[in-house]
Amino acid sequence: AVMSDSNRMASIAREHGSMAKLATKYRLFKQLAKEVTEVREMAESDDPDERELAEAELPDLKKRREKLWEELLDATVGGEDAARSRCVMEIRAGTGGDEAALFARDLYEMYTRHAEMKGWKTEVMDAHPTELGGFKEIIVGFAGEGCYRELQYESGGHRVQRVPETEAKGRVHTSAATVAVLPEPEDVEVDLKPDDYEVERYAASSGPGGQHVNKTASAIRLIHKGTGLVVHCSDERSQHKNLAKAMRILKSRLYDHFQQQEQQQRADTRKTLVGSGDRSQRIRTYNFPDNRITDHRINFTIYKLDQIIAGQLQPVTDALIEHDREELRGSMGESLD
Repeated sequence: AVMSDSNRMASIAREHGSMAKLATKYRLFKQLAKEVTEVREMAESDDPDERELAEAELPDLKKRREKLWEELLDATVGGEDAARSRCVMEIRAGTGGDEAALFARDLYEMYTRHAEMKGWKTEVMDAHPTELGGFKEIIVGFAGEGCYRELQYESGGHRVQRVPETEAKGRVHTSAATVAVLPEPEDVEVDLKPDDYEVERYAASSGPGGQHVNKTASAIRLIHKGTGLVVHCSDERSQHKNLAKAMRILKSRLYDHFQQQEQQQRADTRKTLVGSGDRSQRIRTYNFPDNRITDHRINFTIYKLDQIIAGQLQPVTDALIEHDREELRGSMGESLD
């Protein structure tokens, strides 16, 4: 079993505690909203003393109500895993050959620079480099307050339009990469027993283009029997370290797998993480000739690609979070007039 009974109960208890806090805040908000309505009615009273009292009390009540409303939105935006302080990002080259692999490298560097600015820790968990210095695939762990809340918006297809380093005639090419960001579960949430998976050990290339092949079988392949999920890790020379990293990746993928199963049964199923890697399936376009980035989910365009690719991702993230907040305001059906 992926989740043991005791671990499942612990997970449910944490979720219940979080929901209870949210429910308490919402009850307080509804009470304040009711008080605002009552005091507004008092402000229209024929009694001048009652009217004066209401007009003095109303601004403070409205301020408290608006503060609580913003706290409710903050607690809800980004879904139930938003508060997690650890996540795993998988970046894969899509359509475009060598240029797509170089773009995957650029995305990796963008996210790690951004993490450094935010004070988050990063750790390469697995990587498959190319001869030109790109990545066919790279898996990175992030740790720090708010990392999943922000990075989850990066999941999807990313398209780049630029003159490749390999292009002699100066023509603009289009290529793509995909990004998947998964919350990294705590150990108590995913209980993996030795019977649940198979471990395969093999020798793997540890350098670009296949040089420096390990003489010992330090690379690890994990196969989860129940789901068929497969994880490879050959980043470390130590078999023990590769196994530990592979287990973390597998647990994150399993957690996401079962979360997705649960969410599909709900009416408000969240968006699918990643497209096929095809250029037409994209969430964002990076146009180097115009120094432009466009996020197609919210029709957000900013002409600061040079700054964003250098790690200053916050303007894009803030726009995505604010868009979610506005949608949430509408779906919760409250007015603060």
